[in-house]
Formats: sequence, C-alpha cells, structure tokens
Amino acid sequence: MIKTVEWTDEGVRMIDQRILPMEEKYLMLRSYEEVADAIKKMVVRGAPAIGVSAAMGLALGAKQSVGTAVADLEYDFDHMCDVMGKTRPTAVNLFWAIERMRDAFRRAKAETASVEEVKERLVAEAQAIFTDDIKANRNLGRFGGELIPDGSTVLTHCNAGALATAGDYGTALGVIRGARDAGKRIAVIADETRPFLQGSRLTAWELAKDEIPVTLITDNMAGHVMKQGKVDAVVVGADRIAANGDTANKIGTYMVAVLAKQHDIPFYVAAPISTLDLTLSTGEEIPIEERDPREVTHMRDYQLAPDGIEVQNFAFDVTPNELIAAIITDKGVARQPYTESLRRMVEG
Repeated sequence: MIKTVEWTDEGVRMIDQRILPMEEKYLMLRSYEEVADAIKKMVVRGAPAIGVSAAMGLALGAKQSVGTAVADLEYDFDHMCDVMGKTRPTAVNLFWAIERMRDAFRRAKAETASVEEVKERLVAEAQAIFTDDIKANRNLGRFGGELIPDGSTVLTHCNAGALATAGDYGTALGVIRGARDAGKRIAVIADETRPFLQGSRLTAWELAKDEIPVTLITDNMAGHVMKQGKVDAVVVGADRIAANGDTANKIGTYMVAVLAKQHDIPFYVAAPISTLDLTLSTGEEIPIEERDPREVTHMRDYQLAPDGIEVQNFAFDVTPNELIAAIITDKGVARQPYTESLRRMVEG
C-alpha cells in the first residue's frame, strides 16, 4: 500500500512526489507551516491528498499551539486556516477539509472548556478525514470498475492514483484497480502530462508497482492512439466539479475529452463527493491556478527555452459537462443532467 501522507507522533509524514520515480523519499513535517509549504510546492498534490494533508497540518498546528485557553487556541487556529487556504486555489478538497476542521473546532468549543480536549478532537478529525478518503476511494473504485469492460485499455491523464489521495487506491486509478480486483483484464495508456510529468513520473510508477500493464505516451500522441482504436475508455480525476458537471482537472484534460468525443470513446471523471462544489453553477467560476514559468522553460535545472520569452503555465483547465459520459463518485455513478444527479448524491 502506498502511503501518501500519514499522521505520526512526530509530525506529518509524506512521500516527496517531486523526486519520484528516481527516489522514494519520505519527509517528516513538524509544523503546520511546513505542511502548507509542502502543499504549495507540490511535495504532495492531487485534490484529495491536498485535503487530507491540510487537515493533518491544521491538527499538528493546533497540537503545538501554546495558548492556555480555548479562545487563544481559536485565534491561532483561524490564522492557520488562512495560511493553509492560500496554498492551492483550484482544488476544492483543500477548502472542504479546512471547513470540516473548523466545524470540528466549533463543536469541541461548544462542548468543552479544555484546550487539550479541543486539540485531541482536531487530531481525531484529521485522522477521520484520512480514513474517510481511503473508504471513499475504495467505494468509487468499485462503482467505476463496473463501467470498464473486461479486456479494456484505459487512457488516463495526470495522476489520480494513490499518490493523489490519502493512499491505497486513488480515484481514476481506483477505477482501474476496481476493475482489476473484479477479475477483469485491464491495461492503461498514461499521458506524460506536461509540464510537471505526473503521468510519466507518478502514474507509470504506481501501475508498475501494482503490476498493471501500462504504456507511456506523450501528451500530443493521445489523438493518434485513439484513431488507431487502441483506447476503449478514458478515466481522469478532478480537482473541482461545478454543479452542472463542468470539471477542472490537470491542464490538457479538456483536449483529451474533445478527442475522446471525436472518436466516440466514453470519457469518465472519477472523484469523491468532497470534490463537488455545488456553490458554483458552472466551470466558468472555477479559479484556475497559474504556476511558475520555470516548470515550462526548464526540466529540473536544465533550461529548455530561450531567456526572456513570455510563458503561460495554467495548471488546470475545465472540461464542459457535455463531454463527460459519467461522473463516478463514492456514492455512485452520476449521469446527465448533472445538476440533478450530483445534488441527489450530496443530499442522499
């Protein structure tokens, strides 16, 4: 089992995804500031993993607070939540986890005057968020695995596996693992996913460890392999899903969805309920993160582009709901009209 992030007595332990697959190194983060920095610098990435990491970071920060009264702890905790909320703007699981931790604080504050009791409840809530994510992705994988026929080759973009979640199963790769665990023969084509190469570095690494057949392709090869009939389904993860089903995911996902539509290949999105943002009517309202131009102009320390050129480095794009055959969640499979089916799942 891949352990993306975990709570320990010493601090928050997480695998450094920036240096995979060359080196499998785990970091021990000993303050909420270090956890926030790890999220921002993509030591950990993937919407569910970001949410779990943020919750653990907040629990760690609360545990280390020197406030002697609940009011003091609340002041510190509010500041920690503000810091954590500024790390990555697109992944809604971050804000979902922060709000869940705030709710846990409010409940504890109403029930006890003990600072230590409040701290213990925050640690317990962070651990519950971790456990809930593992369970949600197992359920999601089971539902999604039913949609993938035996003998299929599935194309995926970016990494939405164990590394993008609390660990174990993942979302898009959870669907693939769910199909495999149901006894189906499954192979995967993984886009490299420029510029951060999550597909070549992370997805290929995960699948190879799991002994699931995987073929790595460049991003601009996806249309060609679809035209050759080598892709039976596309499954991707999500960082935020609007009420109408419009989905933000790693840059390049929209292009893959358009190609899948052209070649009559089902395009599935896999994400837990926590990735839904029903406060947004459409994907036009989803904030799109822009990252350091060096991710485009350099490969680690090696420069690929001339000095002084203009660079745009959008980290995500939005796939319109009409290109999505189904949205696979831990509560079941949603189909059009998503405005109705997604709300039923949240309320059910």
